[in-house]
This record gives sequence, C-alpha cells and structure tokens, in this order.
Amino acid sequence: MRSSLKRAGPTTLAMLLAFLVLPATSLATSDDLNQVGEGILGDTVPINTMWVVIAAVLVLFMQAGFAMLEIGFSRGKNAGTGVAKILTNLSIAAICYWAVGFAFAFGSDEVFGGLGSIIGSNGFFLQLAGTGGVDGLAGNSGLPVMAVSDATVEAKFLFQFAFCAVSLAIVWGSTLERIKYSAYVIYAIVFAALIYPIGSHWVFGGGWLQNGDTPLLPVGMQDFAGSTAVHLIGATGALAALLLLGPRKGKYGSDGKPRVIPGHSMPLVGLGVIILFVGWFGFNAGSTLGATDVRLAEVAVVTLLGAAGGIVGAFAASQIRLKTIDIGMIGNGMIAGLVAITAPSGYVEAWAGPPIGFVAGLIVVFGVIAIDKKLDDPLGALSAHGLAGVWGTLSCGFFTAPRLAEYNAFGNPEGGLLYGGGFDQLISQAVGVLIAFTFVFILSYATFAAIKATIGLRVTDEEEDAGLDIVEHGMYGYPEQFIPLPEIGAASTGPASGTGTKTAPVPPASATTTTPGKVPA
Repeated sequence: MRSSLKRAGPTTLAMLLAFLVLPATSLATSDDLNQVGEGILGDTVPINTMWVVIAAVLVLFMQAGFAMLEIGFSRGKNAGTGVAKILTNLSIAAICYWAVGFAFAFGSDEVFGGLGSIIGSNGFFLQLAGTGGVDGLAGNSGLPVMAVSDATVEAKFLFQFAFCAVSLAIVWGSTLERIKYSAYVIYAIVFAALIYPIGSHWVFGGGWLQNGDTPLLPVGMQDFAGSTAVHLIGATGALAALLLLGPRKGKYGSDGKPRVIPGHSMPLVGLGVIILFVGWFGFNAGSTLGATDVRLAEVAVVTLLGAAGGIVGAFAASQIRLKTIDIGMIGNGMIAGLVAITAPSGYVEAWAGPPIGFVAGLIVVFGVIAIDKKLDDPLGALSAHGLAGVWGTLSCGFFTAPRLAEYNAFGNPEGGLLYGGGFDQLISQAVGVLIAFTFVFILSYATFAAIKATIGLRVTDEEEDAGLDIVEHGMYGYPEQFIPLPEIGAASTGPASGTGTKTAPVPPASATTTTPGKVPA
C-alpha cells in the first residue's frame, strides 16, 4: 500500500517550517495576566467569556457533523478520507486564522491605516494594539465590531475561528470522491488566511458592507451570524472548485442525464444533520457574544423555528417533486432552514422563523435537482449553504424588526419591508450578497486554477476507481468490504468463538490475488 506522505512531502515540510518562524510576541504578555490578578476584570467578564467559549465548542463540534454527513454521502471506498480531511483542515485553519486571519477579519486599522473598511490589521497572533473598549479592558478597542462584548479576546478568537472552520468544511462537501488530498491543504491555507477573513470582514466584521460605507448601499448590510459571511462564502468556494474539478466518473450518462450515486450510509447522514442542528445553537445564539442581556435565548428559539420550517418545506417539496420522502432531501431541508435563519436570527421576531425556514426548505429541494443536471454536488452544498444562504440574507430585507435593528445598530432602524421600512434594507442585502459572492469566487477560482495547473486538482481515473481511502491513505475505511478474507484474517472464528470453526491460516502476501491500491473484484 502506498503512502500519501511521499507525494505530500513538500507540503508537510512547509507546515513544519511554519512553526519555526512564529514571533516571540505571540506569547501572552504580563499585562494580559495582570488584568486577572489585579481584579481589573468587570463582574460580567467571566460569565460572558464562559458563554462565548461554550458556544465556540458547540460550533467546533459541528465538524463531527460535517464528517458524518460527508462520510455518509460517500461510497464505502471513500469513507475514511473524510476523517483525515476534517482533522487536517481544522488544524491548518486554526494556525492560519490565529496568525493573520483573525486580524484581517475583525481587527482595527492599526497597521494598514485608513483601510479598516476593507481589511483589518490589528490582532496578528492575538497581539492587540490599543486600549479602551469595554470597561477599559486592554485590546477591546482593537476589535471594533466586537467591543460591545466584554468577553476576553481569546474567547472571541476561538468563537470566530470555529466559524472559519465551518465555512471551510462546506467547500469540501461538493468535491467528494475525486479531489487530491494535497489540494485540501493548499486551499485551506489561502482560505483561512485571506479569502474568508477579508470576505467576512466586509459582511459582519465591521467592514464597508456592514457599515454601508459605499454609495452602492442605501443602508448597512445585516448578517447576524453568517448566512453570507460563513455559508455563502463556503458554498462559493465549492462552486469554484466544482467548475474546475468536474463530476465523478459515471455521474452523467452518454445522453448527459445525471445518474444517482448513492452514499453508503443514510444513518450517518442523519447523525451528521442532528449534530449540526445542536451545534447551530452555539452558532447563532453565541453570536450575541454575551449572556448577561439574555438575548441568546431569543436567538436560540428563532433558530429552532427556522430549522423546523426548513424540514416542513423540504418535506412538501420532496412530495411535490419526487413523490416520496427523500431522506437526504429532508436532512438538507433542516440544514437549509438553519442556514437561512442564521443571518436574520438576531434581527427577526420568533414568528418569522418558520416562514424563513420553510422557503429555504423549498429552495434546497428544487435547487439540488436543478444543479444536479449540470454540476456533481454529492452533498447538495451549493443549494443548502449557497442558495439558502442567499435567501436567508435577503430575508432580513423583509422580516427585520425595527427594535432589533436599533439594538444591533446595523442597517435600517425602521426595519424590513413588512414593517414599513421600505426597500432600502432589501437592496443592501442583495448588493452585499452579489459583492461577497464575486470577491470569493474570483479568489477561489484563481487558487484552484493555480493548483490544477501545478500539482493537479483531481486524482486519476484509476485512483478514483480504487477509492481515495487506499490511494491517499494506504488503508480502507471498511477493510472487511474490500480485502479478501485470507488476507485480512477471519473474525469470530476458532475454539474461543464457540462456532466450532478453526481459523484458516493466513497465506503469505505472495499468495494473495490482490494488488495494493486496487479494489479486489
């Protein structure tokens, strides 16, 4: 069995060398620690910090949901690679976002001067310049849009990194079963260090779209927790990859019509959806960045109702279009409802959750069917995260409540169209979506094109037939399905098993009929 380390040598070496150039300033300063020892921290700092950390852990747990979802929708020969991919991307993104991404996404303009509306430049390696902010705590003024919360900087970083990791995970769901593992590593670095930080800065990091610092927007854009800033950005990266990657072998017949390539485990898909559902309460409610004003409970209820509406919508659409209750569609209905309610979760009243989710459930079913005619998207990520993300962002233009617009201090204080606020908010949402999509698509397409032109983006036909588990990782996710009994050894046999069966001797490797890297017939 071949090891993928031979092909990934330069990439692995580069990752290791990166640790040698970390500056000494990345270590915690005595001033940071003295704030705790001298009792400078305010009374609300511990509880707010604790809530933000708990929410961050919930969002990080969503990585398990993405793993189960991707593995379940894959064929058995590609089940194991999903585990390695999730862990690798999570690790790379953590280091890149800590080094530069967080500063680009939420930092003030301490370094780059007047470019604060375009890109942040404070907080590299979590070292923040400036004092002030909430209760005079050092560093809070370096994160302008998050200075309303007195949670510690480390808690805010952890929470926002979890968002970055979710957005990156969305990209890979569309590329299952045929993309090179090395492409994961390269794109993860560019995405976590540059693409996601800048795009999210514009939308909900205090950038020009959120603040309305452009004549293109009548008011500032609203995106409470990331329908565009997280989900659409991830789906846009996936679209760029798909256009260059192409479909899986056998996906389209000679007549050009799509064929169904079923995943190997719907129970794993269901488990993944439920994990994502639980994690989403950290995603949306955690975006309050505090527990003391109890807003998190309102946001959590809106999130629940949006998810419920998504399932009902997908159920209806599945019955209408497919004449059955498709398991994958129902699961994507919940995800689409959650994606759609993410942007408005902090801007709408509870009654708006079900209709927003319901429309998203309709969109995801018809979207998956339409996209599948031209693009091979195994998980339906372009619909569940892309189209639903667009709808969720636009829904603020209809459903934003005036009291919550004033509370959050972004967008039209008169609310959305249904509250008599006019079309201003809806126009800003539409323009913001278009700009964010264009930016992310151009950078992502350029990155994937460069990867394709150099090391290659896709595995060979022979490697795709064998499966990425054995090709990229030298082992099978389900060895009993692919390795002959004489080679792997029998299970539950012999005197101790009570079966009365003797264990057959394992023949030498030369006697086997299989070749490493090739699936036995």
